[in-house]
Parts: sequence; structure tokens; C-alpha cells
Amino acid sequence: MVQQRVGGQLIRFGVFLVSARFPGQDDADVLRRTVRAAEAAEAAGFDDVWLAEHHFMPYGVCPSAITLAAHVLGRTERIGVGTAVSVLSTTHPVALAEQWSMLDALSGGRLHLGVGRGGPWQDLEVFGTGLPRYESGFAESLGLFLTATTGRVSAAGEHFAFREVPLTPVPHRPPRVVVACGGPTSAAVRLAADRGLPMLLGLHADDSEKAATVAAYGKPAAHVSTVLCQVGDNATTLVRRTLPGWLKDGLGAHVTVDGRPGPSRDPGEYTERLCAIHPVGPAAHCVDTLATSLRRTGISHVIMFVEASGTTEGTVDNIARIGAEILPELRGQRTR
Repeated sequence: MVQQRVGGQLIRFGVFLVSARFPGQDDADVLRRTVRAAEAAEAAGFDDVWLAEHHFMPYGVCPSAITLAAHVLGRTERIGVGTAVSVLSTTHPVALAEQWSMLDALSGGRLHLGVGRGGPWQDLEVFGTGLPRYESGFAESLGLFLTATTGRVSAAGEHFAFREVPLTPVPHRPPRVVVACGGPTSAAVRLAADRGLPMLLGLHADDSEKAATVAAYGKPAAHVSTVLCQVGDNATTLVRRTLPGWLKDGLGAHVTVDGRPGPSRDPGEYTERLCAIHPVGPAAHCVDTLATSLRRTGISHVIMFVEASGTTEGTVDNIARIGAEILPELRGQRTR
């Protein structure tokens, strides 16, 4: 059995779970679907599962990725569990460091942490962190989090000021952190590169944009690429039927804190774009699309949005098919 490499790095495959509420669904059922999907991902041989965080909208109904990660860690044994992402504009970075250290100790190091700036949403108002934390506080928040994970932290900055405190529980290892980056011109790219942290690249970007973002980063790193993956002869038909309704309700629910326009993607057009740039279709097409993307981008870690069916049964079946028909091909595990 030969493990395929990209740029000298072993390829890793994960599942990306948004906890998406499709029209007419119950939030508790959606969250139970997420946990069932995480268990299915472990059974199917994925390396990790990543959990999204959103507030006050049906696009995703998990308001705390770190809390859901704790539950999933308790329900699984082997698979890595990550947040995608924990939003530093609305979370105290030292509190997040405490949560990471506790879960890292309990899970034996299985927790990954994705962090991001978030958006100019009403979350900033509700949680009292304010627009300045979003506009100018990300670098300071990230720095505080990383310092706290060394065991002691103090602050005398624009957004945080406090005397030195020890972190408990005492960290036993450095955190595995990725930084969400929006594109090659994003300030987060330079911040991640300066900190030596890999990037997390989103669903909206095609191979060309992801390759440009990796080039802008400027040095080798184990970046993570998010893709939509739906396997089956009728996969495109399914995605075209289910995704626009979710996107219409979800993306339209963004409310900005200062009245600026929110996202304005056309759900149908966005669905067509996702089908065009991601592995959606028969297994052979998905294998070819993913292999081509790995080659074009140089990214060695792919996490897959697998919830396009909008149902527990469809999601679990999709995960099982990817595990049986896609991952062995890309990992070079076939008997030749």
C-alpha cells in the first residue's frame, strides 16, 4: 500500500460539516445529523472531521464549533476533529486557548483548531466585541491565543489588557492551527505566513484562486482546501435540486452590524459554480477532479462538504461512497 504525496507531504482527507439547516428542518435533528456524519467519517477511513460555526442564521446551526468538537471527540476514537472555524472576532482568545488545552488533554491531541476573522455581522453587536475587533483586532487576538497555548499570557494591546496569568490545564503540546484566508490579497494570508500557520481555503475558490493564494503565502505549508463532494450518477441533479433552497435561506440571513450590504450571491448561479469547480458526479469524475485539484494547487489536505442531500441518510451514504470509491484511488491503495 503506497500513500500518495503532494510536494513531499502525505495527502489527508477530511469531512467538512456545516450543520446546514435545509428548508423545513428541525435544528436538533440537524445537529444529530452532524454527529452521525462525524461517526460515519471515522468508519469510512477519513483522517479528520471539521465543524463550522455560525450565529443567528439557518446556513449553519452550530453556534460553537469548539463545543460540538468536544461532543464529537467523545463519540469517536481515532479521527481528528477540527473547528472550521472558531471566530476570533467574537471569542476571547484566552478562553479559546483554555478550551483547546482541556480538549487536547482529554483527546490525546486529536483536536485541530481553525481560526478566522469572521464577518461584519450582528454577532459583534450581540456579543459586545464590536466592529473594531473585526476590523483591526484579528492579529492581536491570534497572537494572544498562540501565546496562551505556551502556558502563560498577558496583554497590553489595543483590544486586550490584563496581567499575566497561567493557562490551566497546562498545555502539553503546541496546537495544530489553520487560519481561514479569503484569497491571495487577503491580509490573513500574510498574517498566517508570518506566524508559520497553514491556511484554510474556502468552497467559493476554484483551483486557480487557491493556487494563487498558496503562491502569495510564499513557502511550503500543509494548507487545507475545502471542496464540495457529492458522488453518484445523479449527483449533479441532486445538488441542483437541494442546494439553492438552503443557500437562499442561509446566505440571505446575514445581517451586518453597521448596515453595509451583506452577501448577494444568486443561489442558482452559485450552485452551478460549485458543481463546475468541485467533485460532483460519478466516482471516476470525482477522483479525476480531486487529483487534478491536488496537482494544480499543491495542497495536500482536502476537507469535503458532504451534506448536499440535506438528509442524514444521504449524507452518511455519500460519506461511505467517498470512503469506498474515492479515497482508496487517491491514496494509491488499489491492488494493481
